Amino acid sequence: MWFDILLQVAMILSFVFMFLWMHDVPRKFFINLHFRRNRSKYEAKRRFVRGAQLLAQAKSSNDLTLAKAAETEAEAGIDLDPSDAVTHILKALALDFQGFKTSALSSIDAALSPLAIKSLSDEERADALFKRAELRLEVSRIGRRLDDSGGVDSSAVEEDLLEAVRLRPKNTKAWCLLGQCREAKAMREEAKAAFEEALKVDPNCETAREGLDRLGSQA
Repeated sequence: MWFDILLQVAMILSFVFMFLWMHDVPRKFFINLHFRRNRSKYEAKRRFVRGAQLLAQAKSSNDLTLAKAAETEAEAGIDLDPSDAVTHILKALALDFQGFKTSALSSIDAALSPLAIKSLSDEERADALFKRAELRLEVSRIGRRLDDSGGVDSSAVEEDLLEAVRLRPKNTKAWCLLGQCREAKAMREEAKAAFEEALKVDPNCETAREGLDRLGSQA
């Protein structure tokens, strides 16, 4: 009895599959699915471009309203394609411009998460790591001003900066910030080495020269 039932079910499924195959339903289904995914990615990119334009306008005119509009465009892009790291970075930059440092840091963390980081080139990843190090330091300073209990995880900041200069050795700002972090930890020789690397990239870098002058005067 059970064998007969199973045989009938198998025959029905075979008939259904043959019918769908004859009418090209599987291929049409996958084509439609692929189209929907591509359409979402295209719309996400369009939102990113629009948001980047708004943020550039906001910076040139110092207009927080435009920065908020850029943030909104970035959020729409993230909803469409959360795996695109650059849209998370755009949101972080828009939030940072508005003064929302902690929220900006969360957005940079999202860009550097396993879900999104693969979409970044080495240089983009280096820039994102440098920005995260900057935001971590700023959030820590704000915390100390408010309640005198905040503190930065200096090892995490240094780790970000070391990876940033590894991926992009010509990032003068990252070398300088690394030097400043090491100087704050009384790591004089390591700080000098970082400032010297910055000067190799940009011999006119005032931040690096001032850092070396400070360290020289401490000898």
